[in-house]
Formats: sequence, structure tokens, C-alpha cells
Amino acid sequence: MIKVIRGNPTPEELAAALAVVQARAAASTSATADSALPPEQWADPARIARGGRPLPGPRAWARTYWPV
Repeated sequence: MIKVIRGNPTPEELAAALAVVQARAAASTSATADSALPPEQWADPARIARGGRPLPGPRAWARTYWPV
């Protein structure tokens, strides 16, 4: 439930604010659903390599064992 405490918004302003709140809630729900992995997949090397190859840097030598 949304309650307007101050001001007198027009129906268009109220609809725009409600659309933003709904979009943020939907994005938050999908982000938590995608990031929740079962415990047996926490140490899966394929999960680590999904982001692509690591960029070269000071500790790049330590990450050379990652699968492609």
C-alpha cells in the first residue's frame, strides 16, 4: 500500500511513481532469484568462469588455472 503524506500528486504523477516502484520490485525479485544457488554449486569452477577470462593484472598469474 502506498500512502501520499504530503502534496497533491496528479493521477499521472502517481501512476509514474507506482510504475517505478513496481519495476524496482520486479528487478529486485529477479536478481535474488538468479543469484540464489544451491550449496552444491557454490564451488563449481564453471560458475567462476561464466564472467569470461580475467583481465591481466598484478594477480593474473594466480587465476591462470580457470577453465575457458
